Amino acid sequence: MLTLVIDSATEACSVALLDGDVAIAGECRVLGRGHAESLVPMIAALPGKGRAGRIAVALGPGSFTGLRVGLAAARALALAWGADLVGYPSLALIAAMARAERGAQPVGVCMSGGHGEWFVAHFDAAGQELAAPASLRPEDAALRDWPALIAGSQADALVARRGMGEALPLLPDARCLGLLRAELLSHSVQLHYGRAPDARLPGGAQ
Repeated sequence: MLTLVIDSATEACSVALLDGDVAIAGECRVLGRGHAESLVPMIAALPGKGRAGRIAVALGPGSFTGLRVGLAAARALALAWGADLVGYPSLALIAAMARAERGAQPVGVCMSGGHGEWFVAHFDAAGQELAAPASLRPEDAALRDWPALIAGSQADALVARRGMGEALPLLPDARCLGLLRAELLSHSVQLHYGRAPDARLPGGAQ
């Protein structure tokens, strides 16, 4: 079965068409902004305009706007094509990419978050999550007990703050979904923004 993968959770925007676990086509662009304008043309450029029996979309944590853009596109295409829709955790994909590049070992993931914070998570050598993702200030993130290998967009910054460890700068790439443990794909496609919303309704209610 073909799978269309959509990942717009970070400053990177990527799409891929997978046959089983093997990427047969795809593209990854580092945009910063403009995911909404770029995503659909990137999908349309895939073989068969990306049509697949299953659609996998990144659930975060990540950019509020990017996550919503990706999920909206995934839901619309799943409805139009009658495709199965699943989601996957963004930080786990980064960890899987790091293990593929550096071998099976524990991996810490550190990604850019909102308001100057970092999204962090820890995974063992088999890809099992050891601590739930958190959004921390850089000084607090540096105090955590980290494995030797740190991956992600803020890996260099974290290693520099700690004065130890190996940094592997990475952004999520939809073409690498086949590296992720199958059980991490979920039919519960609830987005994880990584931190509570800043906006408050009148009277202080959220």
